[in-house]
Amino acid sequence: MQAIAALGLLWLPSACSRQDGAPQTHSTAAAGPRILLRGNGPEPDSLDPQRARFFESHNILRDTYECLTATGKDASPIPALAESWERSDDGRRYRFHLRANARWSNGEVVSADDVVAGLRRLVDPSTASEYAQLVDVIANASDIAAGRKPATTLGVRADDAQTVVIDLSQPAPYLPGLLAHTSTCPVHRPSLAKFGAEFAKPANSVSNGAFVLREWVQGSYVQLARNPYYWNNAATHLDGVRFISFNDPGSEYRRYQAGALHMTAVIPPSEFEHIHSERPKELHIAPQLGVYFYGFVLEREPFRSKPGLRRALSLVIDRERLVRSVTKLGELPAFGWVPPGIWNYTSQNFDYAERPIDARIAEARQLYAAAGYSATRPLQFELRYNVGESHSRVAVAVAGMWKDALGAQAKLNAVEFKVLQQDINGRQMDMFRLAWIGDYNDAYTFLQYLKSGFGINLPHYHNAAYDALLNQAAAEPDVAKRRATLQSAERLMLADQPIIPLYFYVNKHLVSPRLSGWYDNVMNIVYSKDLSLK
Repeated sequence: MQAIAALGLLWLPSACSRQDGAPQTHSTAAAGPRILLRGNGPEPDSLDPQRARFFESHNILRDTYECLTATGKDASPIPALAESWERSDDGRRYRFHLRANARWSNGEVVSADDVVAGLRRLVDPSTASEYAQLVDVIANASDIAAGRKPATTLGVRADDAQTVVIDLSQPAPYLPGLLAHTSTCPVHRPSLAKFGAEFAKPANSVSNGAFVLREWVQGSYVQLARNPYYWNNAATHLDGVRFISFNDPGSEYRRYQAGALHMTAVIPPSEFEHIHSERPKELHIAPQLGVYFYGFVLEREPFRSKPGLRRALSLVIDRERLVRSVTKLGELPAFGWVPPGIWNYTSQNFDYAERPIDARIAEARQLYAAAGYSATRPLQFELRYNVGESHSRVAVAVAGMWKDALGAQAKLNAVEFKVLQQDINGRQMDMFRLAWIGDYNDAYTFLQYLKSGFGINLPHYHNAAYDALLNQAAAEPDVAKRRATLQSAERLMLADQPIIPLYFYVNKHLVSPRLSGWYDNVMNIVYSKDLSLK
């Protein structure tokens, strides 16, 4: 394990440095610092808690920041910055009590005003957070995000230095789970005032999690050091974490084989059988609340005005064959949008989910012809996706199904993930590949993704009836009625076919025998502070 030792020694000064009066870390010069090496997939888009969009960023932010709640090992909400909370009888007011010993990484006290500032910043239009509507259940949040009210009117206040009160526009039993999302974390107000948008850069970062940001080498890694001021620092077993970026799962796997990673973010499909055979004790596979999908750019023709054509392209995809012969990692074929395993919800499916593939192809050909396409006038469009072996394999397979069944011609264009993000924002293609991972364990986190005006509604789907059902569900205190309303919304959206779900994820990690404390859950969230190195 010489590569690991070398990386650790390079980081010795940062991991062991401290300010006067800071508690001592557990590392010793003789043993060297204990640095966890985590594979983390594509480059994070931002390490600003209110501006970060993607799962790779949130993995890092969960280590550097702590919100009112956290995600427990079983994916349930647990106390974090808030040691306790209570809810009013009508379900529209929550009172959170902060830990008296909570500190920022510079030793300053984390106050209720810091939490209020973070939530206000999230919904403030000047922040341009794509997660602003995540908290639309908080009173006035939607009006603030739309620019109709100032951020100071958000239904959040500090009753005293350690008490945060949150008023809701309607009951939201999922609020404690939602508040574990990193976009809701507090901000260090002096740093934000001094550095503005640059406050999250390594040289300026002051955070309140178990680790603090020290270095970000673009395209390579993000380095964290232990935060000696963290309220539960005594329970942290690591001196630092290095999140290493990989665009290609094969490259990540080779690093793991060489002993230069303690865990991987994913598994390369082409190596799965070998890994299953040769490293069964290191392989972790578990259900995950995530869906892999193709999204239509709904402002562009021909897909904008032809829902039948969108349905035809979805009908002919043999999802069972896709997961059996292409992805081959235990994924579940997706005939709906909300994954199975969501708490208190039964996932809905396309009306053709149970029909044999031959019958689906027959209907698709009729819809294709009705949309004006034929063998002499084939549909031609571009599918853009991010570089990666698995994404290419899926795209080639699906494009083959479109061509064989309909004669449709998909131009496949693989680009770097950051380029894909920019292109989606610029509406520069007809169809794109993405995934959606649940932000909390409730169906609403998936259905809200396609709500009109939601910042991360990247297909730009708009249906007033769908929005009305989501609003109705959000205001419904009765659990059974709320569930039924959300299911109606999912069925309505699926009939419109703004997206093509392909499969539901499973968590896939390789975990080194040197790493202790690993756990699997449906949210695919593992905090580095819970782990240790042998």
